[in-house]
Amino acid sequence: MKLASLFSGGKDSTYALYKARSESHEIVCLVSMFPKSEESHLLHYPNMQTTLLQAESMKIPQLVTAIDSNDTQTEIHKLSQILQKAKKEFGIQGIVHGGILSNYQKNHFDDIGKVLDLKVITPLWQKDQREYLDELLKSKFRFIITSVTTGGLDDSWLGKEITPEDVKRLTGLGSQYGFNLSFEGGEAETFVIDCPLFSSPIKILKANKIWDGYRGRFEITEAILDP
Repeated sequence: MKLASLFSGGKDSTYALYKARSESHEIVCLVSMFPKSEESHLLHYPNMQTTLLQAESMKIPQLVTAIDSNDTQTEIHKLSQILQKAKKEFGIQGIVHGGILSNYQKNHFDDIGKVLDLKVITPLWQKDQREYLDELLKSKFRFIITSVTTGGLDDSWLGKEITPEDVKRLTGLGSQYGFNLSFEGGEAETFVIDCPLFSSPIKILKANKIWDGYRGRFEITEAILDP
């Protein structure tokens, strides 16, 4: 089936794309939406501009649109528009997204799929979170944390590439502070710097770390494909 991937550049959307391709689907384009701010409940915010490098590394065309409102209905309207464009230009028959536990996101995407007559593929839905993170690393996915917004995660995590030892630490911190291990609730955001889909890894040359004492973000300001 020809699919468009709802792509943020984070671990979940990238791994969902990877799993869909392994199930013999054809990912013909990426659909990326740049929300106005990190307050969006439907879309991911940090470092969206660097998804252009990820798309280049995967050699998959990318459709991009910006949104100047955090209103969910506006986001849904914009997403419907860009998916209609993908349907016209690439002949997509469905969409794939990396939702794991959020019924809020899944219900909205399912509704859009029904309206546009597109099949919705969710390869990660309701996966065990610890098993999922272990599986990510075993599949040679390399990713960093680009934002944190929860107790238990301080500025030392910003820009950090996650290792198996970090997964153990996050498991303990998640239990202690009550946050979602896969960050489905927006407790943190991630950015994939390398995976089996990439022809070249992403090399970060410059970045800013912003921290207000409770929450923060890692803003990539310059990056290249590393040959």
